[in-house]
Amino acid sequence: MVARRLVDSSTDVLAAVVLDAAGGLVEATGVDSASERELGELARRLVERADAVAGDPVEQIEVQAAAGAVFAVRDARHVLACVTRRAALPALVLYDMRDALGRLVRA
Repeated sequence: MVARRLVDSSTDVLAAVVLDAAGGLVEATGVDSASERELGELARRLVERADAVAGDPVEQIEVQAAAGAVFAVRDARHVLACVTRRAALPALVLYDMRDALGRLVRA
């Protein structure tokens, strides 16, 4: 429900995924059902790699590419990651993601 709300509320967010603390898929939206697990796995690997490079768990990730961007935020229980259009404003996307993650914790 959180990933769906994020995609529905932003014209720039194309797809989103929620993972549990162990990296298991909780929810995915914006991709076909055959790609949900792949999106979750890619988000899990992104967070693992960022943690390895930083040496500590990272709370926020932003990766910009020519065609768009990938963002991820996390708390102790979940990771929320999304794929956006190129023109997405990072501060706004991250604000919306933190808000969505907070709603997930309160649910």
